[in-house]
Order: sequence, then C-alpha cells, then structure tokens
Amino acid sequence: VASGYGNLANLAAGLANPYATRLTGSTPNASIIELAASQNPSFFTLSLFGGNDVLGYATGGADQAADAITPMTTFEAALNGALTALTANGAEGVVSGTPHVTDLPYFTTVPHNPLDPSNPDLAGQIPLLNQIYGAINGVYTYLEASTPGLDLSERNIVFVTDAANPLVIKDEELTDLSAQITGVLLANPGFPAFIAQFGLPAAAAPLVAGLLGNTYGQSRPATENDLIVLPAASQISEIDTDNVAFLMSQGLSQTLAGQLSAIGVTLPMVDRWVVTETEVSEIIAATDAMNASVQAAAENFGIAYVDLQSILAQASSTGIMFDDYLMSTSLVFGGLVGLDGVHLTARGYAYMANSFLTAIDGHYGSNFSASGNLAKAGDYPTNYSPLLQ
Repeated sequence: VASGYGNLANLAAGLANPYATRLTGSTPNASIIELAASQNPSFFTLSLFGGNDVLGYATGGADQAADAITPMTTFEAALNGALTALTANGAEGVVSGTPHVTDLPYFTTVPHNPLDPSNPDLAGQIPLLNQIYGAINGVYTYLEASTPGLDLSERNIVFVTDAANPLVIKDEELTDLSAQITGVLLANPGFPAFIAQFGLPAAAAPLVAGLLGNTYGQSRPATENDLIVLPAASQISEIDTDNVAFLMSQGLSQTLAGQLSAIGVTLPMVDRWVVTETEVSEIIAATDAMNASVQAAAENFGIAYVDLQSILAQASSTGIMFDDYLMSTSLVFGGLVGLDGVHLTARGYAYMANSFLTAIDGHYGSNFSASGNLAKAGDYPTNYSPLLQ
C-alpha cells in the first residue's frame, strides 16, 4: 500500500523495490495495490498476507536490530486498505494469512545440541571447557547462596562425554550478570591460581575476570525450545576472528584467544543466530493475531479465506499427502519446502494453489475440484534429483 514503492527515485533511500520499479510505468508513485486495482479485476488472490510482517524478524534471530514485527494497527490498516481497493468495483477474491514461520525448516533443521562428544576436536577440549564453565557455575552457586530465592540453574553449563551437548548462547532476555561475575571472581582468592593454569600471571586477574564477566553475563545452554536458524550451521564451532583479535589486544596469547572464541562452544552464539523460546512465543502470538485479523477481514468483505497455518502445522507434525507423495517440512527430503528453508518447492506451491482452489469452491460454489482441475503432484518437481525420491 506504500506510495512510491515503485519509484526509481526512491531506490537509493531504500524506500522502493527494484522489481516494483518495472511495474509503475507512467505512474511511479502508484502503490502496488493501486496498480492491481487499476486493472479492474473480477477476481483476485491476496496470498500470505502477514508473512513478511514476521519473517524478517524471525530469520534475523529476532534480533531487535533486525526487521521488527509490524504493529497490528499498521497491519490492519494495510489489510483493510488493500481489500477495500481490490473490491471497490465488485471484485470477488480469496485471501490467506500466514503460517507459523517457526515451523519452517529454516528454524527446525539445526538442532539445539549439535556438539557431539564423539568428535575428537570437541572431546579433547571438554576438560578445558568444564574448567572454564566450572568457574562461572561456581559464581552462580555463590550468588544463589547470597540471594534468597535466586535461581540461576538454567545458566549452568556442563559438557558431557556421553551425549550431545547444547550450544552456548547469549540470551538477551536474561539479567546481565557481567558485573557480578567479575566481582565474585576477583573476590575469590583462588582466582589467580585458576588463571595461572592458562599461563597468565596473577596480575592479569582483573583483566580476565572482566573478560569472563562480559562474555558470560547473559549466557546459558540452548534448550529444545530455542530455534537455531539455518545459516548458523556454518558458524557453529568456528573461530570468531574478530573476538580473537580483541582478546589478543587485551594481552591474551593467540592460542588462548582462539580457545575462547569458538562460536557456540566457548563464545556464546549471539542473538541473530538464535530464536529463543520467548521470541518464538512472541512470533507465534503476532502471527495468530494477524491471521485472526485476516480471517475477520475475509468475512467482512465477503471473500474466501485459506487457513495456511493449519496446513503447515500438519506438514510439520505428521506430513500431508499430495496424491502419491507424503510431504513434510524436513529440509531436502520433505519435498514441501525448498533448499532455503523458507520458500516452497514447485510441488509445494502446487499444493498451496490447490488449497486456494478448494477454498474458492467452498465459498463460491465453483467446481475446480469436482471437475478434476486441481494441480497434480507429479507435474511439479521438488529441489532434488528424482533419483532421491
């Protein structure tokens, strides 16, 4: 509904879309909806309304610096404005909301506990890891003992040798205990001896205590309710060279700086790679509110509605049958979602198209389904070789 979204003059400022500039022609400030309505359609499809209102926020790890979730007042104004424009000349149509994007393989493929102790690179580091985290866990124990009712158990990190270990993440929802960690470590008379085993002199104690406090002030192990975004797979256990450079600038050796810079292992994985349980709930609540608004708008405007949320929920739990194919949200082999973990395969979009045609039949009494004019699964490929089917 944005005016000037297809105006080339707005491109440099980020207020236009390069593809939309190809559509506006002699009316560069016309909105996309105005361009659609100007064709005087008799029928329209408005698909996945709300998808991008939550998707950017979610794929960015729900980082507050990433795309924010669209406020409901803005969302409903856009929705009602679009439907008012499209139905102004008596057109009929169909609209859908959006599924819970957190059910997509972009968020469900990478496990929260990918650190396998059978990997010799990790196994050899576990004693060192438990020494470092043992010191931090000891701070939590001390703080709990000195503060009645305080429970920091969710922050304890212990690496085991007989099971998969969770990632260490930074949870910005947690109270930042950086100062407390630093203070307790410095007050511990055994701390200089602790850092001596890493080749550091006693004089380095204040520096190291400060570094540990700043690094682990909001850390905790990931749980099965946290979602690790797909691109994070290439980051896990990699050495953050920027952090290495910083630690070396503070006087640590390159070896020790490298040991403290393994992403998700010794260096907590930052927000852009993780959608925490709290953030998942926020995304789902926003999506549910938007879907309720879309369904209500469909009723108000007298058009058909497609419940894509229920479809994807079924696909992510038991799978959905499309002719002879059982499709799921499993990456690569599920057949429904493409390799980017977000957009559907051709076969997935064919199934989605059929859900629209079925909704149109139900609302308007048409006969796409009864006449056999729905899409056939075998006519549409997925993103991998037929030899793998």
